[in-house]
Amino acid sequence: MAADKRHAHELIDRLAPSQVPAVVGILEALLDPVSRAIANASIDDEPVTKAEEKALAESREWLKHNQGIPHEQILAELGITQEEIDNYRDPK
Repeated sequence: MAADKRHAHELIDRLAPSQVPAVVGILEALLDPVSRAIANASIDDEPVTKAEEKALAESREWLKHNQGIPHEQILAELGITQEEIDNYRDPK
């Protein structure tokens, strides 16, 4: 394991500065349990129901005539912040 970590460090040291943020993002995703769970989740292959199709069509039609609601506004209405979401840990 130590040799693998050393090798990883050597590879990171050889990256162009513009490549470092991409690698940091990958490493953070690997260490984040939610990202890992999403990446390992099975593909949802259940067919879309008639009710779901109808709801999607209604939503798309609504958005043609109305402005979407910003994420920040929804969070404010719920009384939470993005930081709280980002830092949430399941209390299992």
